[in-house]
Amino acid sequence: MDDVIRLENIVKVYPPSVVAVDNVSVSFRKGEIHAVVGENGAGKSTLMKVLYGLVPRDGGEIYIQDQPVHFRQAGEAIAAGIGMVHQEILLIPEYTVWQNIVLGQEPTKLLGQVDTAKARRLVQEKIDEFQFNLDPDALVGEISVAARQKVEILKLLYRNVSVLILDEPTAVLTPQEIPQLFAELGRLRDDGHTILFISHRLEEVLALSDRVTVMRRGKKIDTVEAKSTTKEELARMMVGREVVLTSQRRDHPAGEVVFEVNHLSYKDGEGRLRLNDINLAVRAGEIVGVAGVEGNGQFELVNAVIGLIKPGAGTIRVQGNEITHAPILDRRKLISFVPQDRGKMGASLNASIMDNAIMTHHRLDQNFSRWKGLLLDYPHARQFTDGLEKQFSVAMASKYNPFRSLSGGNQQKVILGRELLLESVFVLLDQPTRGLDVGSIEYVHQQVLRMREEDRAVLLVSADLEELFLLADRIVVMHRGELVADKPIEQTTLEEVGYLMLEGRGRAL
Repeated sequence: MDDVIRLENIVKVYPPSVVAVDNVSVSFRKGEIHAVVGENGAGKSTLMKVLYGLVPRDGGEIYIQDQPVHFRQAGEAIAAGIGMVHQEILLIPEYTVWQNIVLGQEPTKLLGQVDTAKARRLVQEKIDEFQFNLDPDALVGEISVAARQKVEILKLLYRNVSVLILDEPTAVLTPQEIPQLFAELGRLRDDGHTILFISHRLEEVLALSDRVTVMRRGKKIDTVEAKSTTKEELARMMVGREVVLTSQRRDHPAGEVVFEVNHLSYKDGEGRLRLNDINLAVRAGEIVGVAGVEGNGQFELVNAVIGLIKPGAGTIRVQGNEITHAPILDRRKLISFVPQDRGKMGASLNASIMDNAIMTHHRLDQNFSRWKGLLLDYPHARQFTDGLEKQFSVAMASKYNPFRSLSGGNQQKVILGRELLLESVFVLLDQPTRGLDVGSIEYVHQQVLRMREEDRAVLLVSADLEELFLLADRIVVMHRGELVADKPIEQTTLEEVGYLMLEGRGRAL
């Protein structure tokens, strides 16, 4: 197979001395699907952004069809036949599918007017050519996330790109939607397109890829044939040690109900019903997983429990205490909480690591205060942070450095450690492994199972169904603001939960 792209000795350094990509050489063949995997900070995304012209390289050469290129912006890469679909979908919801696809390259009539009939016809031809099953006249704001992703891909195919870079293409898809995407990508490959994709889901990497390049700490570790390796071997190359990828959940008896919501409802500011008569309980020593396509009420449920929104009806209780209308600080005496957005809700990125480590503790624990709570006891704060660093294996240069200086995995370790050390019996986890690499995910999973062994009640909201099946004792499914299923993990399957996420109660599987 011919190499369509060669990267030779690529180097990227972020000031003052962070080597993001360290002398990496790799080639991509015409008509192959090539995965690039690695932990957070391994350099895989930076390498792809260098190829796409989003990030300037500091060394090395890029060759396309044996010709050296130096892209200064993404438009030049697209003109050379390389397109990138980002994880964040960038479409105009008020425009139709065909309008989004042709935007910026609309066919025009003699006097410069947009030829709408021709534009729509060209888009329909692309849809038919690649069998993407899209309605060109549908409003993008009214189609599924999976359909929007297809629109992003078709935007690039309309521009005649031959190389597609996909960043975590399955992160927002349900199990039912993933095989369809894989089939479409397979057809593109068979048609001669080269597909490069970044992913942390190793099962999908092996199912979809022809070859896999593994990176660690900015360096290329190896490029291997997908059919000749395993996810355990890929994980070992990514992390540099053996990684446990199977469920470590053991039988553990559940105790009394610790957390419960009864008949909880909530309407947003526009009067739309976001939570509809939610009834849910979590017992001591139990992990209950919450599944659902994003936007179906999970976020509102979390915010109602922690006190960021006020429900219109229903009650919330923790250890028998009703907290439905309690202040947030009173709730935090009973709830350990890990939010889905580390940077916006879980931490202050510009504050020091120590300041983030002691958050909430300094308000609830008198050992952190002096002079009747007017001053912070800095020696105790330093001792607490040192203990958290050691107990939760946080890699940091100094506790006084800004929180943003930590990697994503180490940021999550600080937040998890802080919340676990609150010793609350009820633990609320919202997407605790989002954006983490395989090594960090393994660590978080170990901590979640440890909470269960300590007889804490854990409510785990996750978009990753495989994660829920690894950890949860029961899974509840949310659809359009309702709980449509509550099933013991042994009595359901990934496929059934995925169907319920998409269709609601529907037919039993």
